Amino acid sequence: MSTETDSILAAFEKFNTIIIHRHINPDPDAIGSQTGLALLLRAAYPAKTIYTAGPAAPDLAWIGPQQQVPADAYPGALVVVIDTSNRERIAGDHFDQGAMLIKIDHHLDEDQLGTINWVDTDASSASEMVWDLVRHSPQLQLTKAAATALYAGIIGDTGRFLYDLTTARTHQAAADLLATGIDAAAIGRQEDQFPENVGRLIGWALENVKITDTGAGSLLITKALLAQFGLAYGEEQRAVGNIGKLASIDRWVVFTERTDGSYRVELRGKTKEINTLAVQHGGGGHPLASGAVADNAAELHAIEEELASL
Repeated sequence: MSTETDSILAAFEKFNTIIIHRHINPDPDAIGSQTGLALLLRAAYPAKTIYTAGPAAPDLAWIGPQQQVPADAYPGALVVVIDTSNRERIAGDHFDQGAMLIKIDHHLDEDQLGTINWVDTDASSASEMVWDLVRHSPQLQLTKAAATALYAGIIGDTGRFLYDLTTARTHQAAADLLATGIDAAAIGRQEDQFPENVGRLIGWALENVKITDTGAGSLLITKALLAQFGLAYGEEQRAVGNIGKLASIDRWVVFTERTDGSYRVELRGKTKEINTLAVQHGGGGHPLASGAVADNAAELHAIEEELASL
């Protein structure tokens, strides 16, 4: 067991208020690890106050709710930032106003956020890291509710165990979570399904993605297109993974136009690492799954060309 995890478990013992933040534009692992950790702490320490901080995430509310934490809760509190590599991506306010800050993350370490920074890039997900805390703690015990959230996070970040960071440890974590009696099939169905307008967007995306002779794919989703399909910003993310199911694509990028004229950039790769490209444009992430922001159309086209040349 690492010095970081020892210190994290000691901090859980020490503080009476614990506030858990995750990243903006959350995915199942962000909500799953945040919710799972909160449920574990509430079960272990019923007298403590545990918050899950962040704006509402309606599509993922089935995993766990978000709370608007009052500013006066932070002084004297332990703040945990989970599944988030840098401060610009932290969802919610006042995260830097607690008595102590802990970072728990599995992305490349871009920002030493806290007093304790536990970063494990070999972990499939932040949810797997929370499970790792449980198996080394006499206080934290898996409950069915916590296991449900953590399993949702693990299958979300591993693409149902398809991605490269799926390891024997990942499957061991899944086995322990399943042993609590969770309904794995129901969790998988919940994550896999989508509304009809998202389905129409996915169909459009598969028809309109540009693919180079070298297997680089590129797709632009404009504000007008989101309006045409009746989608809110963020819902288009369901199309990103589906593009990679095309056999002719080896790496790909999806640009989504934002209200300020910039573009959200989602980079993915099957075999070629794309995170260095994301870092060059102010972003980051995993070797095969990263994100960034393109300030304008010129930067968008530059990213397309750089991806094609990989």
